[in-house]
Amino acid sequence: MERIQWNEYFMAQSQLLALRSTCTRLKVGATIVKDNRIIAGGYNGSVAGEAHCIDVGCYIENGHCIRTIHAEMNALLQCSKMGVSTEGSTVYVTHFPCIHCTKSLIQAGIKKICYAADYKNHPYAIQLLEQANIETEKIEFDPNDLMTYFMQS
Repeated sequence: MERIQWNEYFMAQSQLLALRSTCTRLKVGATIVKDNRIIAGGYNGSVAGEAHCIDVGCYIENGHCIRTIHAEMNALLQCSKMGVSTEGSTVYVTHFPCIHCTKSLIQAGIKKICYAADYKNHPYAIQLLEQANIETEKIEFDPNDLMTYFMQS
């Protein structure tokens, strides 16, 4: 029986987290990994205790929903809250990070970003990642492919 590869495993975790998203515009999940261990996960959703987009609609300003905290930020904030260092970690994200999340990931010491789908890949975000020597890798991921692992058992 073939084992699932690490990249597939961690990206599957991010896809699963995205299912918890409360934003109706885009469901995003992020998993932060260090030494092949998951240290945090996040999805895009509202501030704790606040209304969710799925309940009251998105709060749009300048074409962006300002009601939600992005998945990457939620994962980073989880590490901060728990006192877990992200220095040298890898993040697996369902979509290429926005410019603001990119800056936060750089500042948090993330050394690699793996993503499944392109999404408004901002040229400045790409420039910043290159300048910071942060590796990016697009991982082809089809959740339906996971069924092959279940069928083997």
